[in-house]
Amino acid sequence: MSTTDSQKYIVVTGAAGFIGSCLVGRLNQAGYADVVAVDDFSVEVKKSNLSDKSASLFIHRDEFHSWFRENTSRVAMVYHIGARTDTAEFDEQLLTRLNLDYSKQVWTICAEAGVPLVYASSAATYGAGEHGYADNHASIPALKPLNPYGWSKQYFDMWVLEQEKTPPFWAGLKFFNVYGPNEYHKGRMASVIFHAYHQILKNGSVKLFRSHRPEYRDGWQLRDFVYVKDVLSVCMYLLDGKAPSAIYNLGSGKARSFYDLAASTFAAMDRPVQIEFIDIPEDIRDKYQYFTEADMRKLIATGYEMPFTSLEDGVADYVKNYLMPGAYF
Repeated sequence: MSTTDSQKYIVVTGAAGFIGSCLVGRLNQAGYADVVAVDDFSVEVKKSNLSDKSASLFIHRDEFHSWFRENTSRVAMVYHIGARTDTAEFDEQLLTRLNLDYSKQVWTICAEAGVPLVYASSAATYGAGEHGYADNHASIPALKPLNPYGWSKQYFDMWVLEQEKTPPFWAGLKFFNVYGPNEYHKGRMASVIFHAYHQILKNGSVKLFRSHRPEYRDGWQLRDFVYVKDVLSVCMYLLDGKAPSAIYNLGSGKARSFYDLAASTFAAMDRPVQIEFIDIPEDIRDKYQYFTEADMRKLIATGYEMPFTSLEDGVADYVKNYLMPGAYF
C-alpha cells in the first residue's frame, strides 16, 4: 500500500469475533491504527477480544453499509470476515441475510467505489469432499455443502464468480479448521483444542468423536487444522494486492487426526494422554466431514512463501501462551 493508502481506513467486519479481532491486532502490530471495526458490539462476551486493540471507529454491522457508501474515498481495504459461522444453524433466512445478502452489498460497494476486498469463505463449501479440495474456479459450481452455513458461503462464491463488475483486487479465502486465541466466546463452535484444554483441566481426559464409518478408526478422522496466526499472515500478504484476484484455500495443507490434536494438547499441558470416545450427535452425524485437506498450491504459486505452523507447534503456542494465562492476541 502507498503512503496515501496507509492513511486511509482499513475496514474489518466481524471485528469483535475470533479471526476478526486477531486481524485487528495484527494490523495494529504492523502499524495500522486507522482501523474501522464493524460488528454487533452488544455481545458482552466478545468485548475482551478488542479491549487492547486500536481502532478509529466502531460501527454496528447494521449501520455499516450506509456509512461505507458515504465514506468509500476514505477506505483503502475491506476485510469482510463477519458472518454467522455456526455450522449447526438451520435458520436459512438468517444465514441468507447475514452471510449472503450482506456480503453481496459489501462486494457491490467495493466494486462501484474501487475498494479492494478480501472476504471469508469456508472449507464447509467442499461438503463431503467428493469433488476434492482444489480451489480452482471451474470446480466450484459442482460443490455440495453439508449444511446451510456451507451453502450460504457456497452461494456467495458462485455469485462472485458471475460478477462482471469487481473490486480492483479481491480474494475469497476458504478457511479450513482455524484455531487459536480469541475464541473464548464461541461456545460449542470453538475449536477442538479449546474444548480439549478445558476437558483436561476438569477431568484429566478428552472426549473425541467415535467414527461411524468403517474406514476410519475412532479419533482418526482427519481435518486440516490451521493456526490463526497463519491466517493473519495470508491476510497481510494480500494487503499489497500482488496476488491475482481469486478464491483461495486457506489451510495448513496437511490433514491431521483429532487424536494427534488431542495428544498435542496433552503434551502442551504436560499431562498423560487419556481419551474417551463418544458418538457423534445425531443432529450433525450425516453432515460430518471425515477428511479435509487444503490444496495450497494456488496461493503458494502467487509468491506466498511463509511456512505454515505445524499442529504440534501451533497447539503448544496456543495452550501455553494464551489458554493457560487466559490471554488474548
